[in-house]
Amino acid sequence: MTYKLNGIQLNEFFARVASDKKLYLPVDTENGARFEEWTEGKTLSSKLNTVRSAKDFFFPQVQGIVDFKLEGKNIEVIDRREEVKDFVVFGVRACDAAAFAVLDRVFLSEHVDSFYAEKRNAATVITLACSNPEETCFCSSFGIDASAPGGDVEARLVEDALYLSPLTEKGEAFVESIKDLLVSADDAVVEADKALIKAKIAKLPLASLKPADLRDKQLETFESEAWAELSQSCLGCGSCTFVCPTCQCYDIRDFDTGHEVKRFRCWDSCMYSDFTLMAAENPRHTQPERFRQRFMHKLVYFPMNNDGVYGCVGCGRCLKKCPVSLNIVKVMKRIGGVKNEQ
Repeated sequence: MTYKLNGIQLNEFFARVASDKKLYLPVDTENGARFEEWTEGKTLSSKLNTVRSAKDFFFPQVQGIVDFKLEGKNIEVIDRREEVKDFVVFGVRACDAAAFAVLDRVFLSEHVDSFYAEKRNAATVITLACSNPEETCFCSSFGIDASAPGGDVEARLVEDALYLSPLTEKGEAFVESIKDLLVSADDAVVEADKALIKAKIAKLPLASLKPADLRDKQLETFESEAWAELSQSCLGCGSCTFVCPTCQCYDIRDFDTGHEVKRFRCWDSCMYSDFTLMAAENPRHTQPERFRQRFMHKLVYFPMNNDGVYGCVGCGRCLKKCPVSLNIVKVMKRIGGVKNEQ
């Protein structure tokens, strides 16, 4: 069932949603679009994607885990976990929604990460169809449909009107909570919009990229001489990992305040020289080895262990942010992990 806002402005809709629970959506800032809590006066960004992905809601860059307070020979363990209240995220694109499914396989598998799970359970995700996909987009290479982005509620803007299609129980509950603002909509409008978006995607420069299944060629791929050549220009800056919606590596750090020790979980990057550094040594001594690890994980290791699901969703952020224009598309082509289908 599809619904349409009944003659109400978008910001009025946001105000109504925010009156019940916190609402987050992409807004424009000096440093590009980013997800922020909606308050009066903030408007939805027209940018296709935020600079950093929506994974921050469930797997934040820095997260306090626990504090330790020492008094004599006694150690007090202080749980700093705060209650997670229900919230709504509006404007999540198909690539980021697909990235949630990748992260779920990591954090919600055996030995569930309770920090992640609490936030996932509390969130209602409202996706937004990509009316104008960009040249750096290649989500379709991984079977992601930008015209039908999924989530709890699927939204689309057609001729300045907002259409909503609930897909889950959470989505149904959300729509029910604002039912007085909505009217039933013609599904033909939605189907026409989907067809238009798919036609645009078919014309994108990377539309023909199709990842090959390398699970049976992992050794051959691992030993490829191309890694040394490709990594020559890599700065090891980690920008690609920090804008990536599927990267899930983290480190645990302790900070001594002088009064107590605070333990944090913070993002890490396989591109850093101290990544997985142990007392004995670092298992990857050179930048080519670290470079190889990043892309082997996304294109070989992750699909090997996750029913063929790749660790990339084709959002294009790394294409935009790499300071030396080195990205996963170039790697896929050079290594032979992509077939160009016409």
